[in-house]
Amino acid sequence: MRIWVDADACPNAVKEILFKAAQRRQVPLTLVANTPLRVPPSPLIDTIVVGAGFNVADDEIARMVNPGDLVITADIPLADAIVTKGATGLNPRGELYTEDNVKGLLRMRNLMEELRSANLAPGGPAPLGPKDKQQFTNQLDRFLTKAVR
Repeated sequence: MRIWVDADACPNAVKEILFKAAQRRQVPLTLVANTPLRVPPSPLIDTIVVGAGFNVADDEIARMVNPGDLVITADIPLADAIVTKGATGLNPRGELYTEDNVKGLLRMRNLMEELRSANLAPGGPAPLGPKDKQQFTNQLDRFLTKAVR
């Protein structure tokens, strides 16, 4: 089991939580981004730098993920791709992406994108707050407790 991070847009506070969890639970953690990232020195934590371009990091994660892995992303199309491969997604606000909910979330995302492009809905989500970080930490802990025995 490995934790993958769609790191280009992942908040720093979430990355810090992940660094600590990887060390504490002894779980490999890979951050994928199109720019070099600073990570703590650890044999468990590594990075993959991909080329620039739309969805290049997402495509790399979708290609490399395995069943049972966890992917940290706010990108619902990526979540759909990894769930199809047997992995689980977790967004930085603590919501799990699973077979039971990802298709509905993808439909809602597509609808909201259409509404925003027609100026019928406001922009993106609010900044990540303390409650979001706590929900993320709790959900991550629950997932790792089940997955790492």
